[in-house]
Amino acid sequence: MKYEFSARAHTLLSSPLLSIRTQTRRGSMISLAEELPAEELFPLSLLAEAAATVISADASALQYGDPAGYEPLREWLADDWLRGKGVAVAEGGLLLTTGSQQAVDLLCRVYVDPGDPVLVETPTSPGFLQALRMQGAVIIPVEGDREGLLPDHLRAQILKYRPKMLFATPSFTNPSGILWSLHRRREVLELCTAHQVLIVEDDSYGDLHFQRSGESPARQYPSLYALENESEGGHVLYIGSFSKTVAPALRTGWAAGSRELIGMMTAAKQMADWQSSSLNQQVLHHLLNVSAFDLREHIATLNREYNTRLKLMAELLKRPAWKSSTYHMPAGGMFLWVSLPEGLEALALLKCALGKGVAFLPGPLCSIEGGANHIRLNFSHPGRDELLLGMNLISEAVSEFTARS
Repeated sequence: MKYEFSARAHTLLSSPLLSIRTQTRRGSMISLAEELPAEELFPLSLLAEAAATVISADASALQYGDPAGYEPLREWLADDWLRGKGVAVAEGGLLLTTGSQQAVDLLCRVYVDPGDPVLVETPTSPGFLQALRMQGAVIIPVEGDREGLLPDHLRAQILKYRPKMLFATPSFTNPSGILWSLHRRREVLELCTAHQVLIVEDDSYGDLHFQRSGESPARQYPSLYALENESEGGHVLYIGSFSKTVAPALRTGWAAGSRELIGMMTAAKQMADWQSSSLNQQVLHHLLNVSAFDLREHIATLNREYNTRLKLMAELLKRPAWKSSTYHMPAGGMFLWVSLPEGLEALALLKCALGKGVAFLPGPLCSIEGGANHIRLNFSHPGRDELLLGMNLISEAVSEFTARS
């Protein structure tokens, strides 16, 4: 049978991201390409204990649940975790999703029509770009510097295109790792509020902060949602996930915003999958609220180890093969965004690297246009030995290319 897929469906099949993910699932492949945490740091024994307790306690854990998510977990998230970040969530303003990517997908379904202009940071998350392209949005880049989006360019793009939304990750932007300054956060919020542009703020990486000072990063660099300081203001949709801090397979993320917006996304979720796993959410709630697990201490452990891995990767980039490459050391997150030595092209280098058994993410997958001379390297997932081997293999590929030129 000849299948006639929608025009937008072909954006999924043509993406090199699909091929990269397929190849990195091979057991022998070292992946520096994906957005993965360190699995050896998962709280396995406590998760096993939580799962056993939840399943044995009540069969309702295996039943259909509330489309908005397991209520005790929503209450813990709103009253404990998010409140600790200075975030006030209105009643009915929180939805649990199957990871933060589903929150993006649901929003695009209910808020974006084909041809709608949407602003994004450049470079930006491949997941953002995929969801927007699938919905037929016109994607408009906004330039930035080491402090965040440039207000003058943002204003110019708003006035020129009259966009519906801005997608942004102020705390350790994927892939560049930029941490927006407080001043820049206020400027961006003020501009978008004045022009009625909805900000979609992804804070999935915000807890992965490598600073040594005692002050909470969330207090030093409050979210745009917290800065708005109006749970009913409605100019920011705040999304996040436990995938980067606890375990991805629990598939638990969230979206916080106005009742109206969350209500519409909840309606769309009922059509998509009715609900995210009630069992996973109850296990997570037991882990966070009942067991001996301390999420804040666990995150501190992740940050110490990830900081070590980042420094190791940076040392390996001092080798001769990388002599003309540049990068900025991020203060957190999971990625290093590296410009390639002059004359190298990311997709060609990837093909060579895959042949050696290592993968990275090429810059064009994080860009609306361009990005050919950049690559994104994930330092959180590979162990130290694997990271060393992977970087050695990429360095070999770089050396082979530079030797030809």
